[in-house]
Amino acid sequence: MIKNLALLVLLCSLLSCKTEISKAPIDKNAVIDSTITAFQTTLLEQQIDSVFKKYHFNGSVAVFKDSLQLYRKESGYSNFKKKAKIDSNTIFAIGSVSKQFTAALVLLQMEQGKLNVTDKASKYVKEFQNKDYEHITIHQLLNHTSGLNLLGGKLMFKSGSGFHYSNDGFNTLGKIVEKVSGKSYDENVQELFKKAGMTNSSTGNTFKGNNFASAYVGNGTLCEEVPNMPKRLDGKEIGTPAGGILSTIQDLHRWNNALYGGKILKPETLKQFMAKSAERHHAIFGKMGYAYGIMLNIGKPNSYFHSGYIKGSPSLNIYYPETKTSVIILSNIADEAKGKGLVFKPHIEIKKITDNLENTLMQLKQKKEVL
Repeated sequence: MIKNLALLVLLCSLLSCKTEISKAPIDKNAVIDSTITAFQTTLLEQQIDSVFKKYHFNGSVAVFKDSLQLYRKESGYSNFKKKAKIDSNTIFAIGSVSKQFTAALVLLQMEQGKLNVTDKASKYVKEFQNKDYEHITIHQLLNHTSGLNLLGGKLMFKSGSGFHYSNDGFNTLGKIVEKVSGKSYDENVQELFKKAGMTNSSTGNTFKGNNFASAYVGNGTLCEEVPNMPKRLDGKEIGTPAGGILSTIQDLHRWNNALYGGKILKPETLKQFMAKSAERHHAIFGKMGYAYGIMLNIGKPNSYFHSGYIKGSPSLNIYYPETKTSVIILSNIADEAKGKGLVFKPHIEIKKITDNLENTLMQLKQKKEVL
């Protein structure tokens, strides 16, 4: 990949020189941009196709630059028993990628003056009206600094003094949204989908259709279907606000463009949503920043992302704001016996590919600006 990227830099430099000596008027930037896009497409195809082959990846991967599709591939089965193939309409469980939708719903309620993130959760939720939980704020639930692990259990640390990832914290946020809006979480998130132009997304509780990718544990040769999907996502073990949303590649692309393009939240609210307010060490992706339901790269490139895992369904949604690029990876099978580190190997490798490409594009952008 490094050889290819070096060639891309050289080619762009040569093109810039050619445009300077050409007699015919040529839009230098347009030539360079089209060349870069062509190389992006080629590199992504080479590199991500090799990940599919290496891991026999069963799922769907796409890369979009704003509205332009740079890469897309579906491989494998949405239903192994029926041998139904994954296609562009396949709907996946996205696990904790759901958390950013819950965070957006909370902030939309704040924009309407129905709550503030500095409010104590005990103001809205009866379970928090006790000595241990009474000082936990909505902000601390949004960025996992509340100290909460399981609802009803002891706090891991004094609220605001550390980081501990809590599904129950996000399920509590879902209850707060219901309380202040007077509507169910399902109704609220469906309105959010509509606002973002997402036409094939739902919660596991409300799903009706035929395109759902059944979840499996094991591998392509020997696997077992996860029972009661997608209804089980609304159960106590997971909870819809924490991990119960179903979506497609196309809908998540629409979501990224709408959210980071300022069509969901007001500018100041979006800044608050994206602002790093905590740090975590992810068992798979390493050290990173955490905002409201999204993770952030520490260092280059600038990106917002979140992984998701519910039994049999590993996922990853990445957005690079500098180039308005979305990278979406969805799957419906996981060999849990090998551990989550190996389950997410394809996702890790694809993120490295796109991180490296993004860094190179930023270098090219700087070079182009001085030509």
